[in-house]
Parts: sequence; C-alpha cells; structure tokens
Amino acid sequence: MEPVSTEQTEALSPLEPTPTEFLIVTGASGAGRSQAANHLEDLGWFVVDNLPPSLIPKVAELAQPGQRSRRTALVVGNTHDVDEVIDAIAELRSMDVRVRVLYLQAGIDALVRRYDDTRRRHPLAEEGESLTDAINREIEMLEPVRGEADVTIATTNLTVHDLRDRIVGLFGDAEVDKQMSTTVMSFGYKHGLPRDVDLVFDCRFLPNPHWVEDLRPLTGKDKAVADYVLGQPATGEFLRRLDQLLDLLMPAYVREGKSYLTVAFGCTGGRHRAVALTIEVARRLEARGFRLNVTHRDVDR
Repeated sequence: MEPVSTEQTEALSPLEPTPTEFLIVTGASGAGRSQAANHLEDLGWFVVDNLPPSLIPKVAELAQPGQRSRRTALVVGNTHDVDEVIDAIAELRSMDVRVRVLYLQAGIDALVRRYDDTRRRHPLAEEGESLTDAINREIEMLEPVRGEADVTIATTNLTVHDLRDRIVGLFGDAEVDKQMSTTVMSFGYKHGLPRDVDLVFDCRFLPNPHWVEDLRPLTGKDKAVADYVLGQPATGEFLRRLDQLLDLLMPAYVREGKSYLTVAFGCTGGRHRAVALTIEVARRLEARGFRLNVTHRDVDR
C-alpha cells in the first residue's frame, strides 16, 4: 500500500498564521464532557464551558483573524432546544474557520451508575420522572446532534486516564493540519463491541494463544505472542487482503475529507490476537504516512 502523499497537507510556513479552529464538545449528561474539557485545557485549548448554543457564532466572530494557535473548545451543556444547537453548528461551519464536533456517549447503565455515585439530579429530569427515563429521553433528544459529530467517543468502559489518552491522540497536536486522524484499536468481544468505530475486523478465526500454556499470561504486545499470531498462514493471507482493502479505502476517505477513522480488531478477550494485529496494522499504516492513535481497550482485563 503506497503513501497517499498527494492528499497530505504541507507543513505551514512559519510566516503563515494557524487557521482559527473550533471544537464543539457535546453529548449526554454524565458521558464525560467536563473531563474532556479539562483534558483539552491541559493541551492548550481555550475552553468555554456550558456555553448557550445561541452564543456559539458570537464567540467565533470575536476570534482574532491571523492569531497563531487559536484553538477554542466550546462545551455545549444541557439544553432543551436541540434545533438551536444544530443551527449554531451550521452557522459556525459557514464561517471561514475550521470546525469539528466531538460527541461523548455512554451506555444507560453507566450513566445511571455515575449519577448514583454522585447523587446528583439529572439536569433535564422532570417532576416525577425516573433517572433512567430522563437519561433515555435526553439520549433520544440528542440524536440529531450526534449525527453532526465528526468523531464520537464511547466512554462507557473508559477510565479518566483512558479518556485523556483518546483526547490527546485526537486533539493533541499543536499544529492544525488536514490529515485524517486514524485510531487503530484492539478489543475483546466478551467485553462488548465498541461503538465509536468505523471498520471492525473479527480475528477469532486465528488460532488462540490463550490455549498455549507459555503464551497465556502474555499479551499481543509480547514478541512471543506476536510471532505466534503473525506466523500463522491465515494471518499472512488476511494481512495481504487487508492491505488491498485499506489501499482502496484510506485514500478515498482522505479525498472525501473524513477527519477521523477508527479501525478496530477484535478477538475473544482482547489480549492476544487483536493486540498483535492492531500493532502490526498500525506499523504498516504509520510507515505510509498516516497519523495514528493506537489503543488497546481490553488488554489489561
């Protein structure tokens, strides 16, 4: 698979101003908006929290044209007027600025547990309404906003540190560029299918190192396991055909202006086969010039 050098953005000249960039952070209450805002602030973003949607375009108008490293994250909190959020995003995208939308989501059980732990009342709960009903109603209400997202992060199984790693991988570069940010991840099917992915490949057709006594306590990060997985005849054929598929898809995604792509590899537990293949595919993509974020969701379980 050849590099897509014609699609990659040239480095900005030191004399050129960095384009003004806005990141709208939204999502369900309890899904991690505040934590994401804190991580973005640590990365040098100027963060405006709980911004009313009607003020989003006003903030953009106040940005100083030509100022370098103008990166602003606008955290949109709870609102009953979803149409106002959609209209604000559309107006912001019509301006001469770079706009991205990050949507944070989590499963119902996780959100209920988080509210139970904090003993806080759901901000959109109506009189006599249960917590579960309020959460379900908010998720349904936010569905059109989720459809506007450039990238979605499912936080159900993420720790604070995991979320920080995802934020750093996606938004941590100091320079603004137009390269597609690609996440390659491993996971275990017995822990659930990840929701925030574009392409999923099932690795359970390969022999499982779990049944090799010496390999069982290791992971796909260890050379012995990687050699076992990558040395299988079926693995070589799978990688050859996967190279052909990605050779078709990756340049097409770039041409279409896709900002984020997540490719996931799953095996039973997410510790051996999926990890080894994730590392190998990430190595191949990185060698071809793609900007990568590699994560192993279940390797420590």
